Amino acid sequence: MWAGMRITGKYFVSPGEIVTEQYPENRATLKMTDRFKGEVIMPHDENNQHRCTGCGVCEMNCPNGSIEIITKRVPDENGKMVRVIDKHIYHLSMCTFCELCIKTCPSDALAWGQDFEHAVFTRSRLTKVLNKPGSSLKKEVK
Repeated sequence: MWAGMRITGKYFVSPGEIVTEQYPENRATLKMTDRFKGEVIMPHDENNQHRCTGCGVCEMNCPNGSIEIITKRVPDENGKMVRVIDKHIYHLSMCTFCELCIKTCPSDALAWGQDFEHAVFTRSRLTKVLNKPGSSLKKEVK
């Protein structure tokens, strides 16, 4: 008990590095660490292209079904039918942040986002479509 009180007394007298954030007053300057798991996102580049092939590995590995992938088949430039994603649906309200979808994605299409303010009045607003409208697959991803 004395060891714990000694450490508390030390920080009381000389605080050193302050780790307490003054939220929400500092929203404009708040920086989350790179390891923070806010929500699953699908990064897009400046040409609105993503890396998701629609293989369904993330959907299969999700332990509670918080990911749904809706695909369609379209002909490519050679006339061969290929699978493209129509919607990549993410249910944030069901996610346990286990990271299995991100770790098992063969094309590195998913990542962690830094957004953490998810207070809503209805659960349906926590359902997000990860692929942006009009987005397409990057050419180098097979």
